[in-house]
Amino acid sequence: MNLQTKIPLTKAINQIDYNSRLLLLGSCFTENIGEKLGYFKFQAVQNPFGILFHPLAIENLVIRAVEQRMYTAEEVFFENERWHCHDAHSELSDTSKEKLLKKLNSGLELTLEQMTKASHIILTFGTAWVYRKTETNAVVANCHKVPRKAFSKEILSIETIVKSLENSIRFVQSVNEKAQIIFTLSPVRHLKDGFVENQRSKAHLTAAVYQLINSPSEGGSWGKDYFPAYELMMDELRDYRFYKSDMTHPNQLAIDYIWEKFNSVWISESSYDTMDKVEEIQKGVAHRPFNPNSEQHRKFLISLEKKIMYLQQEYGFMRFDEQKEEKS
Repeated sequence: MNLQTKIPLTKAINQIDYNSRLLLLGSCFTENIGEKLGYFKFQAVQNPFGILFHPLAIENLVIRAVEQRMYTAEEVFFENERWHCHDAHSELSDTSKEKLLKKLNSGLELTLEQMTKASHIILTFGTAWVYRKTETNAVVANCHKVPRKAFSKEILSIETIVKSLENSIRFVQSVNEKAQIIFTLSPVRHLKDGFVENQRSKAHLTAAVYQLINSPSEGGSWGKDYFPAYELMMDELRDYRFYKSDMTHPNQLAIDYIWEKFNSVWISESSYDTMDKVEEIQKGVAHRPFNPNSEQHRKFLISLEKKIMYLQQEYGFMRFDEQKEEKS
């Protein structure tokens, strides 16, 4: 008896290994995948501007990074005792205007640096619904709890999304012609927009992504593909036991499940042995001994340090800072 419908998946051609460099931009599922890649010590940078929910927000970041248009004091504002920028998530907001501007401009520099070197760029879209600031007519990435009357709400058309994606990729190609682009939709349902409205939003995003994927590439040797994270959540994990208590966000079990699927499609089998070694070290770093002064624990730390040194001889970029902090 088969109690689950399975989404057919095939291994990607241009897979990720420990020589790959990755840039992840987009919705909160970017954070989930990014944390997994970070845990296994892949060379990944995720969301320098924090979570970005819709394609226009990602497009804005990509363009500003490539054009190296730094943020100025006129582009930030003070609200609820903190300084904010409508182009970035509230995690960058600060009580100091100068610190916020430094975070924004450092984020642009980091985005450009990783974009230029990236072998893979993962773009995750959460919604096609956007808010437009009435005063400037500009679409914002985040409202920062500014009163709703300052914005109008609209859904991006398929044509607008396609144009935005094409623009983003064109700017990526201007600094990196060979990056593999991986599109995904966030499994999170944006039910605050409404149940039907959420489905409209996901449909617009899906249609736009597939229109772009099926169109011929213009210049460069870049590839474009789609990973069905949203579909895995909606179909294979069709049960509320896979959700957090808010009944919209996937819980850790669901995240682990989708990661396994991503792993089977996009991670090279040649990396599996190294991933096992990294995980062994990560578990060792996280271990909290009953008696930290015991001879047994001293031997454990020596063994752990040897394992770290062995990996770092092969992969000089790997850092296990948690272990260093514990020893300091």
